[in-house]
Amino acid sequence: MTSDLLHDPAETLPPRTLVDGVDVVGSLSPSRAADFMSCPLKYRFRVVDRLPEAPSPAAVRGTVVHTVLERLFDAPAHGRTLDAALRLVQPEWDALLTAEPDLAAMFDGAESPLELTSWLEQCRSLLRTYFELEDPCRLEPAERELYVEHVLDCKLLLRGYVDRLDVNAAGAVRVVDYKTGRSPSELFEAKALFQMKFYALVLWRTLGTMPALLQLVYLGNGEILRYVPDEPDLLATQRKIEALWAAIDRATRTGKWLPRKGALCAWCDHQALCPEWGGTPPPLPVG
Repeated sequence: MTSDLLHDPAETLPPRTLVDGVDVVGSLSPSRAADFMSCPLKYRFRVVDRLPEAPSPAAVRGTVVHTVLERLFDAPAHGRTLDAALRLVQPEWDALLTAEPDLAAMFDGAESPLELTSWLEQCRSLLRTYFELEDPCRLEPAERELYVEHVLDCKLLLRGYVDRLDVNAAGAVRVVDYKTGRSPSELFEAKALFQMKFYALVLWRTLGTMPALLQLVYLGNGEILRYVPDEPDLLATQRKIEALWAAIDRATRTGKWLPRKGALCAWCDHQALCPEWGGTPPPLPVG
């Protein structure tokens, strides 16, 4: 999946937005759900205030690698080689830079040529790791970068992008997501799997078939996390999402978006506005 902040639409929909004839109350993606769970104030800054954020070299690297892996399957099976993937890195970066010229600012400075060269090599290194984990010549994905959505009975629209959907001859569905970071420790596996269970729930509700396998491919350290979902598990995921949306709705009505200090604060663009760091949030948007 491409970087969330590059293409993830805002979660707040206009009043009485119709989706398949239903007046939805709002929408939620796995990324924005994760934002609220980690820090409600961060969710507010991103979704309600829609504050700009500086592009992150790590996030943009993820975008380039994801795009290369998507484009790789445009070629016939025999053409899906490591060399072919490596050759795609530069043109995909050039295309992204054309679409988002502000990304060039990541490499401003005296050392920018060396920094960009190193960054592109990091992209290629992640692709080398991918080829150690899977042989794309043996795969024929049913879908790539698949947009999925489903409206729950509470009128909340769930939506997101699935990196890859594989379907075998027996009709079993495998949901695959590429991660350019490292795999989590066992303590944080449940948090990592929430995104995949979110997708599995949407696919189950829309297709009527429960995915047989959820697979997270971690290119940062060459590990694969696999999980087999079941009905009680996905029903519990739905209850969690509904409770999460109730909390978001309550924060929206009361205006109380509480900060939550933690390890992720070091990567937040909005520390200067956070009370936990001595800052003051801007007034809430009107309307």
